[in-house]
Amino acid sequence: MPHTAIPAAYQPAPSRTTPDGGAPDAGGRSQKQQYPPAPEPLPVPVMDNHTHLDFRSGLPLVSVAAALDAAEAVGVCGAVQVGCDLESSRFTVEAITQEPRLLGAVAIHPNDAPLLAEQGGLEAALAEIEQLAAHPRVRAIGETGLDYYRTAAAGLDSQQYSFRRHLDIAKRLDLALQIHDRDAHDDVVATLRSEGPPDRVVFHCFSGGAELARICNEHGWYMSFAGTVTFKNADNLRDALRIADPSLVLTETDAPFLTPHPFRGRPNAPYLVPYTVRSMADVLDTDLARLCQSIADNTRRVYGQWADQ
Repeated sequence: MPHTAIPAAYQPAPSRTTPDGGAPDAGGRSQKQQYPPAPEPLPVPVMDNHTHLDFRSGLPLVSVAAALDAAEAVGVCGAVQVGCDLESSRFTVEAITQEPRLLGAVAIHPNDAPLLAEQGGLEAALAEIEQLAAHPRVRAIGETGLDYYRTAAAGLDSQQYSFRRHLDIAKRLDLALQIHDRDAHDDVVATLRSEGPPDRVVFHCFSGGAELARICNEHGWYMSFAGTVTFKNADNLRDALRIADPSLVLTETDAPFLTPHPFRGRPNAPYLVPYTVRSMADVLDTDLARLCQSIADNTRRVYGQWADQ
């Protein structure tokens, strides 16, 4: 597959690069911080349904408009900007107000909920999330869910409580739910079943295998595949993709994380979605244009229309 140059907005200043194209860290060592080259455009435009355009880590400061221009040039016509704390959720509302190619999701990340609870600030944070979610271009509550990888046992009760509260907000406001599920598949499914899910549920960065895919098929829950589906050690994700009902398949970057192969370890951005979608088409042995159209249709069913689409 041919590659083109790195989009201009993502190119680092020459004075900040090392001979191998990386960026020096505080100790003078080279880091793999150079963005990958742009992929060949997709034949039918799709949307990145989970990205964090506000996250920075010593990388070029790319405006929301420039990020979406670069994405649109390769057939990624829109994105869902996702908040995971109050600061990023406020950023999300500001960004979607200014940029018609963005929709939004707002929430308190499951790893932040126990910290806020310990400080006595969780209820106030949840109240503000609900206020932010009233914006007409906020179409989802997320990312919320359960993360048993980073949160210690003492924080699990607060995390589970926060997840239930987010579920309630999504149902009352008739919004989609974007789920963060890390090492917690059984409890996430049990909570959805016991509390009753909203009409539209998305497993962001789907991380389960065939069993979870079958459960999602049964309940009509959407599965969003990120760059992880291209990783060499991700046979479980590819098995899940083959089993997934095509009408429930979405795609995302989770940028700036989870950059698809062969650029794993470099920063991610919405313009890199085509690498993941092409890999998905290969796994499914299906026509690329047909897959793109299906992903675009599915994404609109979850989030509604973007501007002028």
